[in-house]
Parts: sequence; structure tokens; C-alpha cells
Amino acid sequence: MQQKSPQHLIDRMRETLLFILLTGVITIARADDCQALNFGHGSVVCVCNATYCDSVGRTGLPDPGQFLSYVSSKTGSRLVKSQGQFQKNSTGAALRITLNPSQKYQRIKGFGGAMTDAAAMNILSLSSGAQDQLLRQYFSPDGIEYRFVRVPMASCDFSTRLYTYADTPEDYDLQNFTLAEEDIHMKIPLLQRAQALSAQPLNLFASAWSAPAWLKTNGALIGKGSLKGKPGGKEHKTWAQYYIRFLEEYGKYNLSFWGLTSGNEPTAGEMTNYSFQALGFTPETQRDWIALDLGPGLHSSSFPQTRLMILDDNRPLLPHWAKVVLSDVQAARYVHGIGFHWYLNNIAPPGITLTTTHHLYPEYFLFATEACAGWSPLDRGVRLGSWDRAEDYAHDIIQDLNNFVTGWTDWNLTLNQDGGPNWVKNFVDSPIIVDSSKDVFYKQPTFYSMAHFSKFLWEGSQRVGVSFSQHTSLDISAYIRPDASAVLIILNRSEEEVQFEVWDQTLGFLPGSAPPHSILTLLWSRR
Repeated sequence: MQQKSPQHLIDRMRETLLFILLTGVITIARADDCQALNFGHGSVVCVCNATYCDSVGRTGLPDPGQFLSYVSSKTGSRLVKSQGQFQKNSTGAALRITLNPSQKYQRIKGFGGAMTDAAAMNILSLSSGAQDQLLRQYFSPDGIEYRFVRVPMASCDFSTRLYTYADTPEDYDLQNFTLAEEDIHMKIPLLQRAQALSAQPLNLFASAWSAPAWLKTNGALIGKGSLKGKPGGKEHKTWAQYYIRFLEEYGKYNLSFWGLTSGNEPTAGEMTNYSFQALGFTPETQRDWIALDLGPGLHSSSFPQTRLMILDDNRPLLPHWAKVVLSDVQAARYVHGIGFHWYLNNIAPPGITLTTTHHLYPEYFLFATEACAGWSPLDRGVRLGSWDRAEDYAHDIIQDLNNFVTGWTDWNLTLNQDGGPNWVKNFVDSPIIVDSSKDVFYKQPTFYSMAHFSKFLWEGSQRVGVSFSQHTSLDISAYIRPDASAVLIILNRSEEEVQFEVWDQTLGFLPGSAPPHSILTLLWSRR
């Protein structure tokens, strides 16, 4: 582990000079740059403490005819801001990217992460000053402005113990339903603080991992097990009421929920010897539970506007799962969207899963509800400074958004250096890693990957068409925001610098260059 090396600084300077020479863009130095630390995993983390943290700051629009560029790269750039000028004539770049605003696709809802028990414990392990700094990084107008927070209902694997809110057997009326210490003393206060920092209301959505053991066929929170009885029966009705009681209890703390999922990874509870909390549903039993119990329960409660997302499981299950649930009119009337996870995306191309589902059911939004790095047995746990993982995030987000997805939610907002705590030792990575022994936290490359989207793609931004003058290895996605400005996000996963120009018919030609292994966000006004 060492401070940023002289060679690293030389690479950064060379990259910046080349960018200026090629594009005429002037880089704007910031006083609050990344305090880089290299742990030997390909790039750097940015170190933050109670008194210092780099920040992207507030992003205004440039003057008409100008554009802003923000770049993060393997060589250590982190949202480095530059400004340039549109040109009347073509730069002659081989790659021309043409903006086609008349081709309109889905509108963006937003981006975020999960306030798990583990995330809350890690934030609270820091001093109050460092806690505030971390929350500001995610939620404030000076930070990356997350709009969504996923909240587990009771325990999951990223808890330190197994519990639900209704562990008293045979309590079908849920008279003993009680939030846990983890909610009252950890998650709720942090969510309130995050909301206070945010310029706009946060969109919370809840997911349950398991029903209480006494409601389940296996009598345990873990392993293969589903609800006893049948949809419409007392166990299924109690489980639906459990969701409503959760919303009521959080409401007492002035926290309202934008949405719910029908339950985390229902296929996990269909697997023999599954190692942590799960509740099994098939698409057919989920359909019938929604139609007979959860849907009518929500509809007649104080929360009829709460958006219900089905599936909340891996992408290869689409479009089949959606077909089973949404072809039933009784279930479909209560559903608003389809949530999915990223863990098996490599075996499920986005076109045949996401785009097919969108075209079958265009009135239901698609939303990525969970993703993390370090989950694979081949590449497990925390990798401080991994640029590969930042590229994995950006590639997946662009791919999803280019296939009608409206938002993307990361998993744990923060973890410790082991990738936990996790009671079953299912350690993974997170965009922010806490080292409480030093009262510091490390912003990973994946944090900046998220920032290139969450900071710039406001709610209501609409994806629009782009076309290319030749084949390119770049990943590209384009948007028109509600303020009529344009956002273009470009990922270069290659070893080569790629020069390009963007043609916006209202303004002319934007000269650009994507450094090797970089993420680039371009922003300009079209008025």
C-alpha cells in the first residue's frame, strides 16, 4: 500500500495534456481533489475522513455553445471537470456520434444503494464527523445525489443475526410485530439524516428476505421453504399484512416508501440447503399471492400508491416470470414494475430479457434492484482500487439503460475491509469501504462509476437515440434532461485513446477524446 506514485502523477499529467491538445478543452483544477491511495488492485481509492473528502460539487450548466466534460480513469482521474466549445465544422474525427433527440425511449427514475444492517453498522462505526462526510458523499447536492435507497425488511445475510419483526409463533394478527434495534437505532436515524441532506425526497423501497419461521413450510428463516398453505389462506394474508405493518411502523418515523418488491430472490427459497434467509415462490405462487393477498391488502391500506415490483431476482428469469404474473389481470392490476438483479447477466443477453420484456409489457417499468462486485467465487470480496470493477458497473448500467431500464440500485452502501459484516460470511465489495480503526473511508472506483450516472441523469431524463459513423468498442448512452440539456455517457474499456466528435444538429460539433480505461460524462445546454 503506498501513496500515489510519481509515475501515477506523470500518467495523469500526460493524459490531461493529451486531452487538451486533442480537443482544445481546458481542465478546471479543483481544490478538493482525491487523496489517492494505491492498494495494488489496478487503480486508486480516494481517502476521506471527518475533515476532508474530495467532492464533485454542484454541477451547473455551461454557457450556450459550451460543454462540460467529467472524466474518471484507471490512471487516477476522478470526475475531473473540463470545459470546451462546440465548433461549427467537423473535427474530422473518424468516429462521429450523432445525437438523435427525436428518437425517444424510457425516462429515468434514478440510482442508489441499500441501507442494510451491515451498511448502517459500518457508517455508525465512524466518528460523527466522518459519518456526516460519508452520507454527504452519497446524498447531498455536493455529492453524487443518490435518489433511491433499498431497505431490507428485517434481517438478510448482511446482518449479524437472524430475526424478523414477528418471531412470536402463531401471531396471525401480528399483535407482536416490532421493528428491531437495527431499524430503530441504526437504519432509521441514518435514513433520516440522508433525507435531510438530500435536495429532493429520497425514494425508499423495501424488500423482505424471509417470512417468520412459523409461517413457513420448513420452520426456518434459511434453506428451502415457502409459505404454508395456499394463496388466499391465513399464512399468505398474514405475510401480506406484515408488509403493511412495516410501512406503518416506518411511517411513525416520518419515512415513507416509494416502493416495495414482492420479496428478494424468490428462487433462492426453492433451493435445497440455501445458506441464508430466503422465501420461495414460483412465478405462479407469486402471481396468486399478489392477486389474492398482497395487492388487495396494499390497495385497502393507507399505502395504495406504493409501487410494487415483482421478481427482484436474476435477469435470466425474464421474460418468463413477467409473462406468468402480468398475463393474469387480477395480479397485474396491482403491479407497477419489474425488479431484477445482475448476478447472472453473462448468461442472459439484455435484448432477449430486458427489451423483450419491455416490448411485451411497456406499461411496467424495469428497475435494477441489486448488484455488487466481489460476489463471484473466482473474484471474491473487497478489492481496494479495482478499476475492472468500475468498468463492470458502468458497462452493466449502460447496457441496462440502453435496454429500457429506468434505474439501477447498488447493494450495500458501505462495508468494512472484510466485505461485511455478514453472518454467513458471504463477503462482497462496496463502493465505499470503511476502516473504523483509522476513522476513514475509501471511495472505490465503483463509487465514481455510479457518480457518472447518478449525478447527471436527473429523474425524468429521457434516453434518446445515438448513431455512429463506424463500429466502435465504446459503450455509449444519450439523454435529454428535463431542463432540455443533453447528457452523453461514454465508457472506454480498451487500452487505446479514442478520439471522436459528437454532432448535435442544434449546436454543431463537440470535439472529444476518451482516454484508455475511462468513463466520460458530457453535459451541454441545447436551448
